[in-house]
Amino acid sequence: MTGKELIVAIELGSSKITGIAGRKNGDGNIQIQAFAREDSSSFIRKGVVYNIDKTAECINKVIKRLETTLNEHIDKAYVGIGGQSLRSIKNVISRQFSENVVISQDIIDSINDTNGEAPYQEQKILDVIPQEYLIGTNLETEPVGISSNHIEGRFLNVIARTSNEDNIYASFDQAGIKIAEIFLSPLKTADILLTETEKRSGCALVDFGAETTTVSVYCKNILRHLAVIPLGSNNISKDLCSLSIEENEAEFLKKKYGCAYTEPKEGGEDETATITLNDGRKIATKVFNEIVEARCEEIIANVWNQIRLSGYQENLLAGITIIGGGAKLKNMELAFKQKTSFDKDIKIGKPFIAIHTGINALQSELLIYNTTIALLNSGNEDCSAGKPIVTDLFGEHANKQMQEKDEEEKVKAAAILEAQKAEALRIRAKKEQEEKEKAKEEERRIKEEERIKKEKEKKAKKLERAEQMKNSKIGKFFNNIKKGFNDLSENITKDE
Repeated sequence: MTGKELIVAIELGSSKITGIAGRKNGDGNIQIQAFAREDSSSFIRKGVVYNIDKTAECINKVIKRLETTLNEHIDKAYVGIGGQSLRSIKNVISRQFSENVVISQDIIDSINDTNGEAPYQEQKILDVIPQEYLIGTNLETEPVGISSNHIEGRFLNVIARTSNEDNIYASFDQAGIKIAEIFLSPLKTADILLTETEKRSGCALVDFGAETTTVSVYCKNILRHLAVIPLGSNNISKDLCSLSIEENEAEFLKKKYGCAYTEPKEGGEDETATITLNDGRKIATKVFNEIVEARCEEIIANVWNQIRLSGYQENLLAGITIIGGGAKLKNMELAFKQKTSFDKDIKIGKPFIAIHTGINALQSELLIYNTTIALLNSGNEDCSAGKPIVTDLFGEHANKQMQEKDEEEKVKAAAILEAQKAEALRIRAKKEQEEKEKAKEEERRIKEEERIKKEKEKKAKKLERAEQMKNSKIGKFFNNIKKGFNDLSENITKDE
């Protein structure tokens, strides 16, 4: 990179869509030049895009605001994927050989390929993090060259619902913005907040977001566990609404007075302390704090449970790092210590890379926008369209023409996309119909086979019973009688 490339990052959050544009200096520092955000609470839920049209419209607004600040057209952006459906699953692939062989790269590639083909219903593998390879009784991260008759590859597959990624691509297509690359948000966030030493020593990163809380556990410089809890700081605001206040006011009060843990005071808490609402009513501070703390305690308990499920709770020598909007609550670190009895360091996270910006709204709330900054830091491709926004008298006409052309291209692209979607739906419907007919035919075949089988069994049982009857004493008695009658009949016929 020359340092001239404009990098644009878009984060699709549950409460807002955030856009950042900037450039990376040769020393690795970031110079942020534009920032924009728009509310997304009505069409992105728990980090997942539910309404493509509204998401596309919001992306457009964010991009336009960035372009206005930059005085430059944007062609593409780096995007993060997270949300409730994101999680990690452990998988093991083994190879057994008839004799000792030297483990080659081809063997490793074969094991990796097999793991990558692991089926997950309606889920897609977004990334694979190799853990170790078990050779004999030893765990190896570099197994090539070791002799053994058995190897076991251990993997951490990061998966998410297929529809989640599809909806992201559809939203950006509709907005007319290319996606330079989709990154896994938790992994990229960890790259700017956790040092290699911390990852190697063992640590957990907790992103306390609006509707979700993401937990990432690292040890020996490898991601060991990833989970997204469907609870966030918005749940605190909704709980406060039980005090008969609107959600907007609840959000404001949470940010102003919210405390994750209230330390006991000598002589007990002041029972008379109150908080004044917009309508003049007063609510007891004690009641307010109890509501906030109760929800924080629940979220912390879920976080700690995920850390325990990772199996690395005893290996987090570098402690726990907390980020996100929820991390801004007073005494959050203390709340974690009190509710988990974790005896290592618990801290609020800050990027270890230098970030330069003159944007006050961003500078004062870097804690909330760590993920967007991380996405920008991971990008390396120029996102500029290479067309400045002209503002002179003649340029306005030129801009208008360019905009009209862009709109035409967007309409054409949208038409092509719709045609592709229609064709895909047609093919899918045809396939489903064929599968249904195939299933019905198979069902008919199975039923016919069952009928024939039952008839055969019935006949066999009838013959068996007849044979048993024939060979029994009663059967022999009746046969003798029958024979006697036949002999008598023959004699009568002869006499006649």
